Amino acid sequence: MAKNDPYAALRIKEFNFFLLLRLFLVFGWSMQFIVIEWQVYSITKDPWSLALIGACEFIPAFFMAPFAGHIVDQKEKRNLFALCIGAFSLISLALFILTTKTVVTSLSTQFILYAIYALVFFGGFLRSFFGPIIFSLIALIVPKKSYANAATWSTSTWKTAAVLGSLFGGFFISWIGVANTLCIVFILVLISFLLTFLIKKKPVLNTKIGESVKESLKAGITFVFENKAILGALTLDMVAVLFGGTVAILVIFAQDVLAVGSQGLGILNASISLGSIITMFVTTYIPISKNTGKKLLISIFIFGLSMIGFGLSSIFWVSVLMLFISGAADGISMIIRQTILQLKTPDDMRGRVSSVNSMFVGSSNELGAVESGVAAKLLGPVTAVVFGGCMTLITVLVIGTKNTVLRELDLTTDMEANENA
Repeated sequence: MAKNDPYAALRIKEFNFFLLLRLFLVFGWSMQFIVIEWQVYSITKDPWSLALIGACEFIPAFFMAPFAGHIVDQKEKRNLFALCIGAFSLISLALFILTTKTVVTSLSTQFILYAIYALVFFGGFLRSFFGPIIFSLIALIVPKKSYANAATWSTSTWKTAAVLGSLFGGFFISWIGVANTLCIVFILVLISFLLTFLIKKKPVLNTKIGESVKESLKAGITFVFENKAILGALTLDMVAVLFGGTVAILVIFAQDVLAVGSQGLGILNASISLGSIITMFVTTYIPISKNTGKKLLISIFIFGLSMIGFGLSSIFWVSVLMLFISGAADGISMIIRQTILQLKTPDDMRGRVSSVNSMFVGSSNELGAVESGVAAKLLGPVTAVVFGGCMTLITVLVIGTKNTVLRELDLTTDMEANENA
């Protein structure tokens, strides 16, 4: 096997433009998420309102995902990406206007809440396209031998942007207020929109242009469910995100459990992503190709344990440490999942496979927000987090026992084949 080059993908000019674009987009997106969560909970003081935000994003993202994958496989990716980012910038602009002092004083609180939910719903619709487009675009920008390295850098950039967005989102609420923070979000998204045009248009590799939606969706879903490695990896991450995630109710811990305010909320959110970033950069030097399946199972098991630790903690620095560990473990699992998908997915099916991934994992972020909000309402935030961590541990043990293909997965051969391609 050739010597590992941790900077292989970064030697490609267009890929650097893509990373910069993704950095601005996710930075703004992460800040927007924090601000919306903070604003809505500050108005309602009801965990159910956080669940509604998750539901508004989950419903369109989940049900549109398979159709989005079909469209992405049929269309040119660069222009489609620009169109989606442009539409998302309009959402950011509307949220900024909606939270300005003039509008807040002239409209009822109820109207503002409903308007926020409506904008989040439209954002969920757009999110169903982002995953398939990004997954497909990476494979068109970098050569096959750099797929794994590109997946690592792309996910690392996403997490870096998420940690900065989460951190600054919390601080900016305190420093400059909600409306001004959302104005910054709009500017960041607008910059990412302009950066898309530094990437050239890409060829459409799907040989079945014009294929019926029914046949197209059937082919994508069948491929995923027949591939035990992909299906097992997606299922593990789905359960971890659905039950083990705490992001949607961190605002409750920040305001009511730990009493650390908006800046503490920013630190709690940032600690998750910081852990992910560190492990992701490490994996650029230490590839995860050997014993891939076992590493995935162990990382998600550690994630579940750290969630239980966070739920039981009443000390701020201990909570930050537990979230940092959870982020580190989650970072490893995300890199492994993305690498499995990049190496195992045919070029003409990337949009559809990524859409199934979005349905399993991406949309489970929003559904997880619903689950977290409802569980926090019924059980209390502490019990809800501990329960989620326990569910994650049980899932790892069951899949690790039943899915031998995933457990014994080793990607060394796949990576060597791509290097020789």
